[in-house]
Amino acid sequence: MSKEEAARISGKIDEEIKKESARQKDARRREIKVMLLGQAESGKSTLQKQFQLFYASKTLDVERRSWIPVVYYNILKALRMIFAELDYEMTTQSLDGPMNTQEVREELNSLRVRLLPLLALENTLASELSGGVSIAGGRTGAYVRLGWQSLLSSTLAMASDARRPELENRTRETTFLVARTLGLAVDDIDALWLHEAIQFYIKHRKIRLEDSSSYFLRHIQRIAEPEYVPSNDDILNVRLQTLGVMEHTFPITITGKSYDWKLYDVGGTRGQRNAWVPYFDDATAIIFLAPISAFDQYLEEDPKTNRIDDSLQLFTQICSNEFLKKAHLVVLLNKIDILRSKLDAGIKVRKYITSFGERANNFETVSDYFRSHFIQAHRRKGFPNRPLYVHFTAMLDTCAMQSIISNVAEGIMRKHIADAGLA
Repeated sequence: MSKEEAARISGKIDEEIKKESARQKDARRREIKVMLLGQAESGKSTLQKQFQLFYASKTLDVERRSWIPVVYYNILKALRMIFAELDYEMTTQSLDGPMNTQEVREELNSLRVRLLPLLALENTLASELSGGVSIAGGRTGAYVRLGWQSLLSSTLAMASDARRPELENRTRETTFLVARTLGLAVDDIDALWLHEAIQFYIKHRKIRLEDSSSYFLRHIQRIAEPEYVPSNDDILNVRLQTLGVMEHTFPITITGKSYDWKLYDVGGTRGQRNAWVPYFDDATAIIFLAPISAFDQYLEEDPKTNRIDDSLQLFTQICSNEFLKKAHLVVLLNKIDILRSKLDAGIKVRKYITSFGERANNFETVSDYFRSHFIQAHRRKGFPNRPLYVHFTAMLDTCAMQSIISNVAEGIMRKHIADAGLA
């Protein structure tokens, strides 16, 4: 090969390298990194699903069947919680109302016995969903990591994992067993849920269920059908705790240009929050979720800490974090639908938040009180000249959430375009 030919080839290679470097640089400039932060059960995963529904609904269709065992798990957990709460109340002899009669107790005990085969499957199903993962400290439940759907949906299987077919088959077998047992028990579940004693104690807060439990128990007849496929509302209502950091990518087009929106859903328990830090660097935006309905609740990992106090402390840390000083900051004061229900039921905020004092116990006053505390934390600990955008949200109100998501996304996009010089 002549020197001229070698120089020509070398020059061509250099040119291709420069072009590829330019393409990668442009791709990075069009990448928007958004972190969903907040304590456990604040609504982060539900918000991620709302984003997916809004920007990438076809991907939700692809993984729809993988949510079937998750729905089943939510039902089994709800049933177990009902019986556990009844046992506790009976042990403490604090029950009044319908349970005082022997007939009602016998009815509920009979339902429990008939539902035992179904209840016995909860731990097995949780283990399959979690891929055998266990949590330090003896905590039980279903915990999922990035790519969990691939264990439950053959369309997402990864051939490189030699054990994956075995895990998929085992999970499908467990799901089939639960589905069959659920079908046999559906009338008993219906009878339990509609029983006057259960409804009485739920109304009087003797039995406290997770936010979504009543939804699934109300729809048990539909869910127990042999050909059941989860609806969008079913998927939005499921509760499944996140382990680590889960990345979701959505292509978003604005003014004719495409951007890669990378959404990071993170585990919110105290033990997992250190895992957030590596993702703070170059984050475009932070969406912080605070469930203001949780004023009467305490952390599972620290029963002495009120969840509102924990949210405020966590938000204060986010505001003052040096790595996040350039990030667009959004706060979603979430679960206002549940807040309204609690206030309408006469639950007093001052009983749990002493600083609330003698203020009016209505939605407008309570929501404004919590909003002002988050704004104050931002002013005290935040970086100068960084705006804070606050929204009240009910994550299951899809119509309202789509509007909020559109507004939030537009604000984040505008800032990114300006910062990246893409305008």
